[in-house]
Order: sequence, then C-alpha cells, then structure tokens
Amino acid sequence: MCWSETADLVAGAGVAAVGVACVTRAARGGSPRDLPLAALPLLLGAHQIIESRVWRGDGGAGPATLAWAVIALPLLPLWLPLAVLCAAPPRARRRLLIPLAAGIATAAALSYCLATRTVTAEIRGHTVGYVFGLPQPGLIVAGYLLATVGSLLLSGDRGLVLFGVLVAVGAAVCVLLWRREYISTWCAFAAVCSVVLYFWVRRRSRPVQARSGPGFRAA
Repeated sequence: MCWSETADLVAGAGVAAVGVACVTRAARGGSPRDLPLAALPLLLGAHQIIESRVWRGDGGAGPATLAWAVIALPLLPLWLPLAVLCAAPPRARRRLLIPLAAGIATAAALSYCLATRTVTAEIRGHTVGYVFGLPQPGLIVAGYLLATVGSLLLSGDRGLVLFGVLVAVGAAVCVLLWRREYISTWCAFAAVCSVVLYFWVRRRSRPVQARSGPGFRAA
C-alpha cells in the first residue's frame, strides 16, 4: 500500500463509516458493554483522517500532529484494554486486568512525554515518521503491545482473538519493513483490520434464538 494524503483520507473515511455501522448495530441489538469496542473503528478511522491533515501540512509540529499523537500514544493503550474488559466473558475478566494495568501505566508515561516534549512529523517517502524523545522506549513499546495486542489475545472471544492475531502480524510486519515509521504504519494497518469488528458486532447483536441455532429456543 502506498500511503499519502489521499490514501489516508479514503481509508479513514471508509473505516470510520464501518465504525458508525458498528456503533449503530451494537446500540440497537447488542449489549451496552460492547459499545466501547464497537466504536474502535470509528476512532481509528478518524485517526487516519487526522493523519491526512499531517500529510497536507507536510509534517511539522502543528495541531494535526499533536491530535494524531494523542490518539495513537496515550489513548489507544488505555481505550483498547478497557473496551475489551467490558466486552469479554466473565471468565476472562480477571486475566484482562494485566493488560489494563499495562495500559494505564503506558498511557500515563506517554501522556507525560506529550506534555513535556514536542512531537514532530516527518514525511519520509510514502510514510510518516513521528519523532519525540521517549525514555525507556523498549519498556514503553512492550507495555503498549501488552495493553493492545495482549488484551485482544487474552479476551476469551474468538472474534477478538482473530483481530488480535491480525494486529500482532501487522506489528511484526511494520517493525521489519518500516522500523522508523513503525507507529504510523501499524496504526494504519490496525485501522484497516478493525473492519473485522463489524462482523464481531453483527454476531453479538443477533437475536439469541438465531445465535443458538435450529432446535434451540431463547429463554
């Protein structure tokens, strides 16, 4: 895929539209506990649209760069484990406290960094690199991945585990191909993969009788 202002805008609009469909479906036929996770494609789609503004401004340290960084850095590692914890089956909730704790610590560290450092974006060919000094980058990246990918893999739900596997593969590919632009390319990959959440929401919002299959009746 060739990233550009147009690519980010088109992909972001498409993913955001899927997010609207997810939220609408979850609100009408699902559990309120599913809404934070159903809204994830909407958030990630908006994130890509914001990055299209970074492209238009030729990078730099403007408001679009800061908005992009706020979503990618402190918000996502906090939002995702909380959303998964809300939607997960009761048997999985205790173990999901581990990625949630990692997400809280990681979000706190990244929030402090954003408050005390300037984030700049650099256009590097067909990718964008975001630059700001991270203390203990290895530890922060590990906490970030535990909070995001780890919460999905530990969710106890097949659909969310599949999403987690896709995101994990994307993380590995982005590290191998775009090490310096890892966060931007991985967020784009995660945004596209989040389309699978529509099918997760659709399955969760089916009537109980339809989910139970023939020969079973809703209680």
